Amino acid sequence: MDMFDDFTKRAKEYLAGNNKNPVYPSQASIDALQQLNIPLQEESLQPEQVLAALDEIGSPATVRSSGGRYFGFVTGGSLPAALFAKLFATVWDQNSGLSVQSPAAVTLEDISAQWLLSILGLPESCGVGFVTGATMANFSALVSARHFILKNEGWDVEAKGLFHAPEITVITGDEVHVSLLKALNLAGLGRERIIRIPADDQGRMMIEKIPAIVGSAIICAQAGNVNTGAFDNIDRICDRFPDKNIWVHVDAAFGLWAAASPKLKHLVKGIEKADSWATDAHKWLNVPYDCGLVFVKNKDSLVKAMSASASYLPTTNMREPFQYAPEMSREARGVSVWAALKYLGRKGLAELIERNCFYARQFAYKLKEAGYSILNEVVLNQVLVSFGNADTTLKIIKAVQEDGTCWCGGTVWQGKTAMRISVSSWATSDEDVKSSIEAIILIAKKNIPG
Repeated sequence: MDMFDDFTKRAKEYLAGNNKNPVYPSQASIDALQQLNIPLQEESLQPEQVLAALDEIGSPATVRSSGGRYFGFVTGGSLPAALFAKLFATVWDQNSGLSVQSPAAVTLEDISAQWLLSILGLPESCGVGFVTGATMANFSALVSARHFILKNEGWDVEAKGLFHAPEITVITGDEVHVSLLKALNLAGLGRERIIRIPADDQGRMMIEKIPAIVGSAIICAQAGNVNTGAFDNIDRICDRFPDKNIWVHVDAAFGLWAAASPKLKHLVKGIEKADSWATDAHKWLNVPYDCGLVFVKNKDSLVKAMSASASYLPTTNMREPFQYAPEMSREARGVSVWAALKYLGRKGLAELIERNCFYARQFAYKLKEAGYSILNEVVLNQVLVSFGNADTTLKIIKAVQEDGTCWCGGTVWQGKTAMRISVSSWATSDEDVKSSIEAIILIAKKNIPG
């Protein structure tokens, strides 16, 4: 058996196990990982030996997040078309930073960018960057905003940095996601100096509480709260602050994909009026990790914030990906995005999004019917469930995770401890939802006194 045959056999067995194995690995499997923690040997091994160790020791300790019963952290599974496209891109082993290094990878990225702008209803003139995830997408958008605003103030931030630069006011909602805060920190805009606007009971920014803005500002709105799935009213925010030196950025790690659905796009009304957007393809487009996307209306601001030059970097008539993202050398992320979109088509993508939201409503309905509290308005794919007090809820979450039928995480929502159910995978089926609901209810009944 050659190595490709060996790999194929092992990969098939792993994927086939998604539906029959516990979603979370046993403690014994996790402990077994220490078998790999040995001093590096002196002599080289055969590639088959390395793959065997990785599979036989590593595979049992993985989380089956690519299956249909993983509902944690808004994690999407990998569509088969996207998975195999990424494998093929790995075979190609292309550096997609420069078009001269891979015309194929860059062309597929360009095509994907055009398709995405059309599907999501964003201006076709946007600059599009393919990055690692929403954190770097937020970062890329924020430094684009920083460039644009300070240029209008007569300051060249790329040349002079932020020392003595004109001040930029930064405004977020009180339920801002941690990735946006991290991005603000990386962009030199600070976590603690931002103005945080109170949020309502669903986590939506209370726009009437935004103070009058004097000077330049970046307003960071949210499309899809990580706990409730709720959307800020981006349409109103943009209409209220039309000043050219007030930049509206939308953190939409998963919520932006609602724009792909005729039934759900009302949630993102007016989103095209913003200046930049960040999302994850490895969430609701269901491509393999890692793949995030940044969209910037003023393409020149993205390019100026990201660009680098050297005598050995050739220029061509093609779009150069390194000018639209922080990384220079980088994997060909556009290949799996192209494959996912080509496979799904517009109707297939809409159906994927809508089906996951339908399943979320099923979770909420059945768990509420069983007597448990649903803490959010289920407008998208997020469900928050309380089983009583914090200790009881945490106990049930732990028991569900140990049971292995499905995996759901915990959170604290406006002072209340809850189980968070995020339905984000193409692989989730009617049977997955049914068996998961039954397991959660059975475990809850066993752990609630009386």
